[in-house]
Amino acid sequence: MRMFGFNVLLVIIAAILPGEAYRILGVFPLNGKSHFVMFDQLMKGLAKRGHQVDVVSHFPLKKPLPNYTDVVDLSGTMPAVLNNMTYDFVKSVLTNSAVVPLLATQFGGELCDLMDHPRFREIIKNPPKDPPYDLVITEIFGSSCYLALGQHFNVPVVGVATCVLMPWTNDMVANPDNPAYIPNVLSDNFAPMNFFQRVKNALSLWKAKWDFDSYSAYQDDKIKKYLGPNSISLREAERNVSLILANSHYSLHGVRPYTTAVVEVGGVHIPQEVDAPPKDLQKWLDDSKDGFVYMSFGSMIKIESFPKETLDALYNSLKKLAPIRVLIKIAKPQELPPGLPSNVLTLSWVPQVPVLNHKHVRVFVTHGGLMGTQEAIHCGVPMIGIPLFGDQMQNIKLYVRKKIAVALDHDQLTEEKLDTAFRTVLGDPSYLQAAKKFSIEFRDRPMRALDTATFWIEYVIRHGGTNLKSPAMELTWWQISLLDICGALFLSVALSAYLVKVIITTLIAIVTGSDISSVKHSKKVK
Repeated sequence: MRMFGFNVLLVIIAAILPGEAYRILGVFPLNGKSHFVMFDQLMKGLAKRGHQVDVVSHFPLKKPLPNYTDVVDLSGTMPAVLNNMTYDFVKSVLTNSAVVPLLATQFGGELCDLMDHPRFREIIKNPPKDPPYDLVITEIFGSSCYLALGQHFNVPVVGVATCVLMPWTNDMVANPDNPAYIPNVLSDNFAPMNFFQRVKNALSLWKAKWDFDSYSAYQDDKIKKYLGPNSISLREAERNVSLILANSHYSLHGVRPYTTAVVEVGGVHIPQEVDAPPKDLQKWLDDSKDGFVYMSFGSMIKIESFPKETLDALYNSLKKLAPIRVLIKIAKPQELPPGLPSNVLTLSWVPQVPVLNHKHVRVFVTHGGLMGTQEAIHCGVPMIGIPLFGDQMQNIKLYVRKKIAVALDHDQLTEEKLDTAFRTVLGDPSYLQAAKKFSIEFRDRPMRALDTATFWIEYVIRHGGTNLKSPAMELTWWQISLLDICGALFLSVALSAYLVKVIITTLIAIVTGSDISSVKHSKKVK
């Protein structure tokens, strides 16, 4: 028994301690805080594991961390995107039909120019050799040009997706995306789908792929410009990806087929240990004996930019919640119209996980971003969703189906509808019960999301990642769809039918003593 316990201890130690420390380059060109929270936890986790981590981003560390180096600080090099956007901008520009062109251009090709940063140019021209890089980790979103860094440094590439895989991402590793039963992230469908939903799902999938391929094609020139004329093309760089870490989980997004080159790590950004909030906020939370509502649209949307009539309706509805308190994250509280109810506290920054994990929280009012809603699910908090664009629509519809949320249309936010939503979630205990149950399911895994991500990253470094690639990578779309086989079978059947007809016609001619042409003529006459 002692020997068994000792062996188990050895296995645990082997799993926790890395056999070898590697040097990893993390490149995250998008100036979007809501995306970087995932990369931040991932890179910090690798550094704590003992790996030497070099990071290129807009968000350098505020506190030094051993093994973690901000080799290129991009902050201030370009305006923030997906940060503190106004409601009018989101409503008029960020429609789902415009998302793909924006991803491939403003959030894609333009970001490729950050390789022209002096410090970045130096790393590209003279990469470190003591030790050299073993791996490149970068976001898969719009700027696929950075995937070419793997070939430039002669190392594998791991891509990180902050949401369910985008339509064009699946093709990078030949991951199945059959629109008959797999809803794509830019649609608002769920399986099982009826005929019309499948038509809509298929068309939106194909259109998104076509649009991205078309709008991102000019990134080829960016690769040649910054990495050299002999660099691989954009499409070759995409096919060079060894592994994709996806911020999804089957408990949230349903069962989907994945190749070995795609690993779900949904919730990897949620820290296992969180710092306590500031003392004044902690006191406010503790003193909210009747509970509190937490409202935040993350770092993406400025709540204060909503139309005045919407904010007035919100004020009136929140006022009725007293003695329940309300905490709202507002980037610029001074831009709010007057009349804020006395039971409402606004802060420009809120440590979200400790707030959602507090015993007095009652409901989370959110725009439906995946990061924030995963944190609410992790903490077992029901939601009121006000989605605006992108995957937010699909996320909130999913939570409504699981009865952990109610949805409101951002175009029709009236006092009456807000009152009804609050009454529903606060007054019906089944929402809280469902949220607690869902939290258990979401957290029930063989290992933490960060440990899963770390294992597969190290696996790719150890083995190169080529053994994870699907054989479908060598096939065309029509071969994968078996169109060539179906065509061959159809021709075989048609040829066989024709031969049978010829044989029968010949036999009849022989038996009757007539020539074949007369037999054919007699059949026509009949």
